Amino acid sequence: MNIHQRIIRFVIRANWALFFMAVLFGLVAAQPDFTLGIVCGGLIVVVNFHLLDRTLKKALNPSKLSPIRVVIAKYYVRFIISGLIIFLLISGHIVDPLGLVVGLSVVVVSLTLATLLELKKLILKEAM
Repeated sequence: MNIHQRIIRFVIRANWALFFMAVLFGLVAAQPDFTLGIVCGGLIVVVNFHLLDRTLKKALNPSKLSPIRVVIAKYYVRFIISGLIIFLLISGHIVDPLGLVVGLSVVVVSLTLATLLELKKLILKEAM
């Protein structure tokens, strides 16, 4: 398995693991609206990540390449829909904004962890 596949596999698994850990933390230690913010933010970002992964896999398939305009259009549609959902959640006082930020940070944290682990492997490999 090459480095790209390993990172993507790690990030997908880490997304769900971090999401569930954050939700459990919210259930145990926070108010219900904060926990709901974690759930909503985490689901928004993890689903967006999976949809982006699927879009890019289809677009970069050698047998059926998609035009770049289609890929960008799908990206912006997802971005606008996510923005509208976040706006409605905050303006309707459905979730705690800080909880929403925690949930939206799930993919960023998993990407950071994946990067740090790969850097560690590269540094240790060079040291030997």
